[in-house]
Amino acid sequence: MLKFIRKSLYLVSAPARVSPLRYHYLIQSHPFSSSLESPNNSPNQHSFTVRYLVKSCGFTPEKALSLSASKYCVKFEATGKPDSVLACFKKHGFTKTQITRIIAKQTRVLLCNPDKSILPKLEFFMSKGLSSGDVAKMVSASPLLLARSLEKWIIPSFNFFSSLLRSEETTVSAMKLYSGLLLLKQTHVTANIELLREAGVSNSNIMFLLKSQPIGLTRDIEWNRTVLDEVKKMGFDSSKKMFVVAVHVLRAMTKLTWEKKVEVYKKWGWADDDIIGAFKIYPMCMAASEKKINGAMDFFVNQMGWESSFLARKPIIIAMSLQNRIVPRSAVYQALLSKGLIETKDISLATLLHFSEMQFLKKVLSYQKEEAPELLKLYKENMDLAK
Repeated sequence: MLKFIRKSLYLVSAPARVSPLRYHYLIQSHPFSSSLESPNNSPNQHSFTVRYLVKSCGFTPEKALSLSASKYCVKFEATGKPDSVLACFKKHGFTKTQITRIIAKQTRVLLCNPDKSILPKLEFFMSKGLSSGDVAKMVSASPLLLARSLEKWIIPSFNFFSSLLRSEETTVSAMKLYSGLLLLKQTHVTANIELLREAGVSNSNIMFLLKSQPIGLTRDIEWNRTVLDEVKKMGFDSSKKMFVVAVHVLRAMTKLTWEKKVEVYKKWGWADDDIIGAFKIYPMCMAASEKKINGAMDFFVNQMGWESSFLARKPIIIAMSLQNRIVPRSAVYQALLSKGLIETKDISLATLLHFSEMQFLKKVLSYQKEEAPELLKLYKENMDLAK
């Protein structure tokens, strides 16, 4: 029986090789036939849809069969409408990968009238300042936008957020950061904004949260209240921006994830007070992955000989890129020290790491004119090695 099921699954997953009659037999004899084909759709429709999804939309046979079997999928026997939909996407700069992603989530879009259902939405987004590339990226990330009414949902939602953020430009920026912004329920957003105001968070900081982590404003209000209380207990001032940064970080992780990162820091010698203290200085140190934390600690403690407690006082360093900043700049710093070109009392590695790329190249490399070519070569070599 198992052998038969496997054989039938293989044949069904490659319908282009199977005649409609044979395909119909396999579907009917398959133990999950009721979910693979509805009474309203003929085997020809089902087979044709699967072949089209594979040939024209880039799906594997297995994925195409899965989509075609879904209750949310459509069945068709002609390519007219699907071809016009694909042509519309391609004309407006959507890549093959983006189109495939959209159809995987919103397969029914293949049977819409693109001039009425797709084009007006794309034109609306571009009229607000989004480039065709921005629109393609946003829609492919949140295909549900195509299923929403332009007049009844998208435009009112855009106007709602433009009112909250006080400009269309800011709303567009927020849409670029979070593609599903216009899909958020306004009642949830409004309730959570009121909660933040009651906690003493300023409007400017509320806008920061809305732009940086809008999905957090749709979470359960009691859960958000718990996060706010936790941040207050840690000693953050709700009137300061660091308060909402801490909220942003805590809302983005589960309690278990927080506890795991606490254990990683403790492994490197930090006490509970060190962890909370570092979080208060730079909350994003807890947003770093466990791998990132271990990598930074290993480099500074085991290779550079630093005390881990120093990093607790300079936690921003942990969030810096090990490959693009820490390793190459440390190599240049060590070279400058060994050549006697600088002394630790003149400039520390921690300070050097804080420089912007322009500051680093100007203050360190250009000041050592004779050594600059060699130092620059060393800098680039270490950046390449660290990748």
